[in-house]
Amino acid sequence: MMGVLLAIIVGLFFRIGYIQIKRGDYLQDKADKLHNRERTLEAKRGDIVDANGVVLATSASINRISVIHNQIDDAEGTARILAQELGLNYDEVLEKIQKRVALQVIQDKVDTETANRIRAYELPGVMIDENFQRYYPYGSLAAQTIGFVGSDSQGIIGLEVKYDQYLQGIDGQIQTLTDAKGREVEGVGEQKVAPVEGNTLQLSLDVTMQEYAEQLLERVLKQKNAKKGAFIVMNPQNGEIYAMANYPNFDLNDPFTINDEALAEQWDTFSQETQMDYLNQMWRNFCINDTYEPGSTFKIITASAALQEKVVSLDDTFTCTGSLTVADRRIRCAKTTGHGTQTFVQGVQNSCNPVFMTLAARLGADRFYQYLKLFQFDQKTGIDVPGEAIGIMHKLENVGPVELATMGFGQSIAITPMQLMRAASAAVNGGNLITPHFGVNILDSEGTVLKKLEFETEEGVISEDVSATMREVLGTVVSEGGGRKAYIPGYQIGGKTATSQKLPRSSKKYISSFLGFAPVSDPQVMALLLVDEPEGIYYGGTVCAPIVREYFENILPYLGIEPNYTEEELSGDDVGTFTVPGLLGKSYSEAKTLASEMGFELDVLGEGEIVMEQYPGEGEEINKDAKVVIYLE
Repeated sequence: MMGVLLAIIVGLFFRIGYIQIKRGDYLQDKADKLHNRERTLEAKRGDIVDANGVVLATSASINRISVIHNQIDDAEGTARILAQELGLNYDEVLEKIQKRVALQVIQDKVDTETANRIRAYELPGVMIDENFQRYYPYGSLAAQTIGFVGSDSQGIIGLEVKYDQYLQGIDGQIQTLTDAKGREVEGVGEQKVAPVEGNTLQLSLDVTMQEYAEQLLERVLKQKNAKKGAFIVMNPQNGEIYAMANYPNFDLNDPFTINDEALAEQWDTFSQETQMDYLNQMWRNFCINDTYEPGSTFKIITASAALQEKVVSLDDTFTCTGSLTVADRRIRCAKTTGHGTQTFVQGVQNSCNPVFMTLAARLGADRFYQYLKLFQFDQKTGIDVPGEAIGIMHKLENVGPVELATMGFGQSIAITPMQLMRAASAAVNGGNLITPHFGVNILDSEGTVLKKLEFETEEGVISEDVSATMREVLGTVVSEGGGRKAYIPGYQIGGKTATSQKLPRSSKKYISSFLGFAPVSDPQVMALLLVDEPEGIYYGGTVCAPIVREYFENILPYLGIEPNYTEEELSGDDVGTFTVPGLLGKSYSEAKTLASEMGFELDVLGEGEIVMEQYPGEGEEINKDAKVVIYLE
């Protein structure tokens, strides 16, 4: 018997050793999980603020109501109170309370007033924890750019996802010690690990400039019954973006509600996959996600390359007969009757296609492509908003004389609006290829700068001399050429118009655009406006240039750029504005008489006797020397 007892004791020692040493960590972990109840304390996501500290995205405090089944004394009474205070179904609440799980959420996103009423009941087993809901004070402002977060408070699109690592913060925890039945052990209390709030992201975007860009974009799109549009405003010296407007947009506080009324009526009939496709289209940022044929604004690049390679001088002359035959193809100019003999500068002012086809031929495909790569149309711009597209170009070996000619004036190549802005900035800022961006600083909750965000600049794309020449040439486009409707007395405005025909060409659909910058001598701001498929009058110089002028008239003083009038402007009678009268429905002779009486000129399109369309519209303020475009039928 002694031997048997000794064997049993030795066996128990081995068993204890096995349990303590071999399985000790595993069993300790199970014991901890059995006796410790953990609840997550959500960290407050950092704010997003504009250049002046105005809050664009913040996280409002809300509450989560949950229950611990084993700590509930009166399940039915607790269910009755929670259902009443939260406006929920009693049976559903009771069913949740009776689930034998460690922690059951009853209701998320409960306002503080309701949470405090429930807290006053002191219900055993009912937990009330603070969490946060993302809120966008300006609703749809810069929606595609700022982006939004999901139910887990992580960024889904836009700057919210790009800077998620800084905004997110670190969640905290509350640990409670319970007995084997899940009841809280009295006298021990809770152990709390406080959450760490996320950092604040400061942007270069300016709320005032963004709001005004969106107002003008929406107005011109509605006037022209256009499909969509984009408006980008940037500092061409350092790449800081002041505004990026897309229309249509959507409400950041309700991003899963479609903004198309026709689609909304059929929404429940669509599959989940189809719904997500439509939502993704709504969330797309036209400025960076989509490519288009830029048309004549791309002539800025062709001209810069030609001047840099010295294949053209300012006084070189060209003859435009209305078209140019390249290989076996006749390619027309926008002015089918031709521009006649003109200098290079006049060719830029007139946006003459044959001039730029000739320049492209002088450069040749190899050198032309060299500059496409120098301006990095084959790469992303590096903008700090995800989802950026890359330009689409022919392979060099597939470029013949016709392809080269059409690329020279902005066809047969597709780029994003942001790529064009970046390249045009290099053309006028001294030849430096900047990285467009919104992020400026990462701040703590007190506003102290924790990190200054830096972005690359590539110098020497073109020389400073060529860039200075391009500024002057583009300045004459506005003062004397096709961009005249962007002219502002006292300010040096440079720019380029474009009216690019969409594929297929037979559709007769266009994208109107104008790229402008100011002042010419030292560009501090650049703007690009695109209007997709305007109805009626569709020329970029007519549709977009006046809108950019109106924008500049307001934001140049806002940026501290003062007017500097020339003697000619001060002595002339064209300084100031006038209100456009209503011409619709009038005969051509009546419109001419009214224009003569009020001292403005008419730009007549179409053939007929009755004014069917006018631009700008009735009641708009325009420069005294600007023309009012009318379409006759």
